[in-house]
Amino acid sequence: MMEARLVSQSQTTIVELMIPAYANFGGKIHGGILLSLMDKVAYACASKHAGAYCVTVSVDSVEFLQPVEVGELVSLHASVNYVGNSSMIVGIRVEAQNVKLGTVKHTNSSYFTMVAKGDNDKPTTVPKLILENDEQVKRFIEAMGMKQIKSKVKEEMNDVKSTIHLERAAEILKQERCLIQYPIKK
Repeated sequence: MMEARLVSQSQTTIVELMIPAYANFGGKIHGGILLSLMDKVAYACASKHAGAYCVTVSVDSVEFLQPVEVGELVSLHASVNYVGNSSMIVGIRVEAQNVKLGTVKHTNSSYFTMVAKGDNDKPTTVPKLILENDEQVKRFIEAMGMKQIKSKVKEEMNDVKSTIHLERAAEILKQERCLIQYPIKK
């Protein structure tokens, strides 16, 4: 394994034509197709950096900003933004190009956390990341912040789950758009 690798050594772009079979009932490209392509580019990017098989551990913040149309060329740009011991955060930017009009639109961005696996199927150490410019340093620090926020959110969610009192459900939910259709045990 290499001691360290440049960000540019693992940057990966996948381009795919959006065909009618990828469309949903509304005639736009199904979000699941785009998620699958994002997972592929995240794997390719992470495995190039790690020099090992990688698995997806989590996907953060997928927002579909604009629809993708049949006939557009979708480019998925992936870059390792952060490395831990065995984990990597891969940033992905998705763009759709209308080749007839010559327009390109940013459709979504996301962050995939990937973990490198060794031959024994256990997490394995990944090379350090060589940061070559301000943008790469900024992305590394942003990813560190994202990790901290994600950890806090997970902790708070566990607190919320452990403090739900079903006997107060009717009161808690009275302003929400739901109906309780069973007797709650007290």
